[in-house]
Amino acid sequence: MINTQTLARPYAKAAFEFASAVGQTESWSKMLSLSAIAVEVPEVSALLSDPRLTSESKVQELVRLLGDDTDEAFRNFVRSLGENDRLSVLPTVSELYEDIKAQAEKTLEAEIETAFELSNAQLQTLAAALSKRLDRTVNLQQAVNPALIGGVVIRAGDVVVDGSVRGKLSQLAESLKS
Repeated sequence: MINTQTLARPYAKAAFEFASAVGQTESWSKMLSLSAIAVEVPEVSALLSDPRLTSESKVQELVRLLGDDTDEAFRNFVRSLGENDRLSVLPTVSELYEDIKAQAEKTLEAEIETAFELSNAQLQTLAAALSKRLDRTVNLQQAVNPALIGGVVIRAGDVVVDGSVRGKLSQLAESLKS
């Protein structure tokens, strides 16, 4: 069985190449996000998986639902997905598109988990240090978790930095067990 990542990847690449060629990467990002949300609505999902409907009628319904929030090029993209019976992979296409876009723009979304809320100056200092270390522009999202006791846990892509007191105590406990 082929997975959705494999099915969605060529569509995400094609969408990004087209959007960047016409200078509309941000608007395509919004249109893909909107269509991904629409496809995940239970009623729409049931409609798209109905075997009694033709591919063209499924596409027409989805395009009608998206309304004026999409342009003609995007509607053609959706038609292409529909002709190949790939409308259900739109959420994965949107996700992969965002990954490709972030890589091209050299940006990275990072989450910083702290025991206490940090000030804007502290967040900017951390973002600058991460940007320098990862050679990308880092956009930080802060989450407060009192269970950390103190320190921070940073998740940036596949990089995780655990500088929390709880993490240090766990490491100490593991070293004492062995």
